[in-house]
Amino acid sequence: MVIRVFIASSSGFVAIKKKQQDVVRFLEANKIEFEEVDITMSEEQRQWMYKNIPPEKKPAQGNPLPPQIFNGDRYCGDYDSFFESKESNTVYSFLGLKSRLASKRETETETECEQGRGRERGRHRIRSR
Repeated sequence: MVIRVFIASSSGFVAIKKKQQDVVRFLEANKIEFEEVDITMSEEQRQWMYKNIPPEKKPAQGNPLPPQIFNGDRYCGDYDSFFESKESNTVYSFLGLKSRLASKRETETETECEQGRGRERGRHRIRSR
């Protein structure tokens, strides 16, 4: 699944532009694959975004504002939810992704097992058999 960030390229609100840039820059800096979907260029995409935000996450009045974040068709949240997850170091979970650290450990373990080496823990080397 690909992370999809719904943005509005022609928004007149500086706050919205800054929030969109914050999300995009974070994803780029962390090499998280994503797709920007510009709702000002496609009525169909805008309607899809509105329809797929859970009712309890929609504002009491008006339409949800960008950025809105999805993992495939699964709604992740808006900027405020993203910011909270960033502050608490839970962005990967928020996005429905494995953390890079967990993925790196799994890859290292698989490589060690394929090469017949053990893993080191502290000062002791434990051999795989």
